[in-house]
Amino acid sequence: MAAPLNLNDRARLEALGWTAALDAAWAGQPDGLVPGRVSLEHNHVYRVLTADAEWLAETAGKIKFEAEGRNELPAVGDWVGVRPDETGGRVQIRAILPRRSWFSRKAAGRGTTEQVLAANVDVVFLTFGLDIHVKERALERYLVVARRSGARAVIVLNKADISPDLAADVAEAVAVAGGAPVHAVCAKEPGGVAVLEKYLGAGVTLALLGPSGAGKSSITNALVGREVLPTGEVRDWDARGRHTSVHRELVVRERGGLLIDTPGMRELQLWGADDVVDTFADIAALAAGCKFRDCRHDREPGCAVKRAVEDGALDAARYAGYLKLQAEQETLERRVDERALIDAKRQGKIGSKALKSHYKLRDKNR
Repeated sequence: MAAPLNLNDRARLEALGWTAALDAAWAGQPDGLVPGRVSLEHNHVYRVLTADAEWLAETAGKIKFEAEGRNELPAVGDWVGVRPDETGGRVQIRAILPRRSWFSRKAAGRGTTEQVLAANVDVVFLTFGLDIHVKERALERYLVVARRSGARAVIVLNKADISPDLAADVAEAVAVAGGAPVHAVCAKEPGGVAVLEKYLGAGVTLALLGPSGAGKSSITNALVGREVLPTGEVRDWDARGRHTSVHRELVVRERGGLLIDTPGMRELQLWGADDVVDTFADIAALAAGCKFRDCRHDREPGCAVKRAVEDGALDAARYAGYLKLQAEQETLERRVDERALIDAKRQGKIGSKALKSHYKLRDKNR
């Protein structure tokens, strides 16, 4: 069993986000491992921060073999166990500690696999640039993913200095935020992100999610106090910032707190978002008046939600957005179930062939 952490190591790990809840998980790890946090992943090579060192690491073959999907492999923000190499060479990740929160989406493409964007996050900044109009439906989608993760969602509207109507932009975001705080900032101005400081503190992990060009790296640099991530210049022809982050990276602040910057996403497809309705508190409240308890608010008679749309009490576009997310969730669940059935049948065939081969060999040797 792993040795208990000494006070100095524990203090340094707490600055990286270590919590008391991780102590029990660590106690069951093999002797010789040290805990560390994944700060970067690129082409299956990881950078791991431990109490007193920084290591390049690869995942041990056993973890790869036992993983049922890519979601069970290390992700940025994960706590892992590594065995230090006295020569300073590359080490292996031999254990992954349980995640307390994580952001997932369906991996891009036609497959049905879960992609973990970041793990063990306390607060997430859903970041949008005001150089273009922020779509309310996009905000709702990001809120669904954020709330499922277990982290606290905060909407950050960057580039407030170039918004044609800042008050209107903020009001639209507040209308769909469902109680999540909304802040308008300008990362390029001195003190332009000061309002966001209150979400950071010793050991607090904050992630930034949002579309390309929203200024997530600029906000990270402003909160850290120095240029730690590359940023792109604003293009003259459309006033958009270039997409510069190409991978997820965890950055440690000298004055406390950690930030995970993520590449801008061209698509954010839901993964297991079984709580879509939590992002639509207004629809949930109306649903209490539906005739049927299991009303899907689509074709059922006596639906209070549809009636509210007809009466103008509920915005039709918001209702349509809700139905779209709900349908997407149900389609994903069906595909996941179908995939699980296919995999089970494949494993059954493999097992059957192995058993037949065993009996043939046994009969042959009699």
